[in-house]
Amino acid sequence: MREVLEGSHAVSEAVRLAKVQVMSAYPITPQTHIVEALSEFCEDGTMDARFICVESEHSAMAAVVGASTCGVRTFTATSSHGLALMHEMLHWASAARLPIVMAEVNRALGPGWNIWMDQTDSLAQRDTGWIQLYCENGQDVLDTTLQAFRLAEMVNLPVMVVLDAFFLSHTYEDIDVPDQKAVDRFLPPLSPRIQLSTQNPCAIGQMSPPAFYTENRHSIQAAMEQVQGRFENIQEEFEPVFGRKYAPLEAIECEDADVIMVMAGTAASTCREVISDLRSQGEKVGLLKLKMFRPFPTMLIRKILGDTQKVAVVDRNFSFGVSGIFAQEIKAALCNHDNHPPVFGYIAGLGGRDVTPDILKQVYHMTKTASFPKEDGVWIDLNN
Repeated sequence: MREVLEGSHAVSEAVRLAKVQVMSAYPITPQTHIVEALSEFCEDGTMDARFICVESEHSAMAAVVGASTCGVRTFTATSSHGLALMHEMLHWASAARLPIVMAEVNRALGPGWNIWMDQTDSLAQRDTGWIQLYCENGQDVLDTTLQAFRLAEMVNLPVMVVLDAFFLSHTYEDIDVPDQKAVDRFLPPLSPRIQLSTQNPCAIGQMSPPAFYTENRHSIQAAMEQVQGRFENIQEEFEPVFGRKYAPLEAIECEDADVIMVMAGTAASTCREVISDLRSQGEKVGLLKLKMFRPFPTMLIRKILGDTQKVAVVDRNFSFGVSGIFAQEIKAALCNHDNHPPVFGYIAGLGGRDVTPDILKQVYHMTKTASFPKEDGVWIDLNN
């Protein structure tokens, strides 16, 4: 059934369809609409689920960690400083191998106080052991949230579904909301491999001495190494039922491109139009859209970008003292590839600024006319 939904409610509908059993949340703009809708579903009986109101985002994650440990399907959502407050508990969730799903609405970190779009909040959590999937539009949000539960429960790792503040979370779109029976066939009830039970008592999260700690972390990495293949397998099951599929990376007009632009989130939609426009003018330019950031699809990056002439990465984030985070990761993926192309990094769209077609065309022409990057990250559209 097609409905006009805002991006936040696309998440809520997916959580309803996934038949989540326990949710906890502390409201923070701009993710509040997600959990408001879910609390109403619990209140009016639309969902047979427990909604736990907590006093902070740290407590929200702690609550779903506890619930997931008991073997039920769990969900939460957050943004920005809320995610930062969760940081400690993110490690507890991943190291305990819990299949929690969380919607993370990208929002800038303060000060100065800013509630608008910026990817630094989620990317700052890149080393916590969570799978990270970035969404481009409302349909992508709904589908990715459903797939996240399947993926998390396959590999026993938590998944962060990431969407842009306001550009996506508060924008209404025409979205296909699947039938419950179809979702039930795709996403069966959770059959937990890790579970506290009075019938089979055990201890979870105990002291891990040096003789065992490294092996625990190695098991997380081994699970991460399965994620890309599992994600691709999920697409093969998802497409026949729902008519859509996604890839860890999407390459648009990259086969003969001399310059490939790389970005994630809603700016990729703008770039699609820019690529089409530039192509009509005879420019050999392509777009690589990042969907999966953790685990980072290094081999796919090398395959797609390794033989192009130049790469232009547009980051809506920044790691102070270095450069844009996506640009760092792209460089690291390519550094051991023979004759790899130069990677040009650009910083744009921080704190909710628009990444306009003119900005992306500027990025393209700057990259095309330069022989080599003169600095690690060029700041675009500064107020001088």
